[in-house]
Amino acid sequence: MNINATLYGKVFLVLAIFMAVFCYYFGKRKTQTPVVTSVLGFFTAIFPPLALIFLIVLVLKDDLPPKD
Repeated sequence: MNINATLYGKVFLVLAIFMAVFCYYFGKRKTQTPVVTSVLGFFTAIFPPLALIFLIVLVLKDDLPPKD
């Protein structure tokens, strides 16, 4: 079975956008730097298992205390 570069590029782009959006959402709740978290999520999409591990770690991280 052949996987051409166009298909891989489309899958990468969709996964990268998905990871950036969800990492930013969880990064706002769980880290001090949501933009950096979003960028890391975007670039981990190059290797999908790493992206899923990154997202799982982010989901399991405790929320930041609310600001007064």
